[in-house]
Amino acid sequence: MSARRAIVIVLDSVGIGEAPDAGTYDDCGAYTLQHTSASGFSLPTLEALGLGCIPSLLPKSKPIAGVNAVENPIFAFGAMQEVSRGKDTTTGHWEIAGLNLSNGFHVFPQTHPSFPPELLIKLSKATGRETIGNLAASGTAIIDSLGEKHMQDGSWIVYTSADSVFQIAAHEDVVPLQELYDACEVVRKPCNTYPVARVIARPFTGTPGNFVRTQNRRDFSFTPPEPTILDRLSEAGITVTTVGKLDDIFAHRGMTQKRHVKNNPDAMQALDDLIDENQSGFIFVNLIDFDTLYGHRRDPNGYARCLEATDAYLAQLLPRLAPDNLLIITADHGNDPTFKGTDHTREFVPLLVQHPSIVDHNLGIRKGFFDVAQTLAAFFDIAPMPNGTSILTR
Repeated sequence: MSARRAIVIVLDSVGIGEAPDAGTYDDCGAYTLQHTSASGFSLPTLEALGLGCIPSLLPKSKPIAGVNAVENPIFAFGAMQEVSRGKDTTTGHWEIAGLNLSNGFHVFPQTHPSFPPELLIKLSKATGRETIGNLAASGTAIIDSLGEKHMQDGSWIVYTSADSVFQIAAHEDVVPLQELYDACEVVRKPCNTYPVARVIARPFTGTPGNFVRTQNRRDFSFTPPEPTILDRLSEAGITVTTVGKLDDIFAHRGMTQKRHVKNNPDAMQALDDLIDENQSGFIFVNLIDFDTLYGHRRDPNGYARCLEATDAYLAQLLPRLAPDNLLIITADHGNDPTFKGTDHTREFVPLLVQHPSIVDHNLGIRKGFFDVAQTLAAFFDIAPMPNGTSILTR
């Protein structure tokens, strides 16, 4: 096994400004980091790494209040533009891992009824439960409106969003978690024909008027249609360790170790543990709280505090890494907490990279998240990926 170590940390939904094709997604004016900065935050570590240098690279430059463009950033800095069709978690992570999803995933209609009858018939027939909802909605809003009925008759609450998702919500005191997960597995197979990126289990607890979603969510993903960098590295005998929800996002393929955790603090602890264990190979980390707790819930203050907590974590993480380690910090899409609606936003994502072989710290705008995968291929000295340009020189 290779003694090299590369770490990719995905700040889930931390976009840095509207992409050139934002209009196609009705996302013109979305600037996750910049708009969140209006709530006030202090990010001294990310500033030193070069975060404040990135906005000037973008075609519609908009600074991040309180994060200066330092003269000599510690990391190489740039931005990445997504080329795949879509702005969801699966599309973003798969492109980071080397894929170009030019056709994208199927998105269900946003009005009632969202789902075709055959999907709901299969779900009801297999589980003995009827369905309610069947439209695009905020997850917290639809639970508030239909949760009491669900508790009365046990019907599944089914809904979608602007992403390619089939979501099933159920109260943990009404439906056991395993039954909810089994129901998602029932829907997963027929959803493959569309194809749908994710079937998501959305358990909740509480009483009418006080329902709360729990951290027992699970994602049941479509299987990647081509080998990702995870597959390529594991086939080459290099340890691939995922942290967070990434085992679900990649349909449990291409990884040799999984640390499935449900929030940022646990993901940070898992990464600390892996470093304490001197884990080598590729460590792929997702920090989910930005997206699930603050972006979708349109909470800019909470988003800002989450960024500050991550900045403080990075300050203690960086000194623990070996000088020849490769560290990449990026995101998978935007989720501007000040924007209309409750969905993801089509944005550039930040790119911060540390490795001693990088000479030019200005990485510019990278056309395709898959430059990350190509960089990993070069770092681990395996055959190049089909898409992307490495940041490193072999």
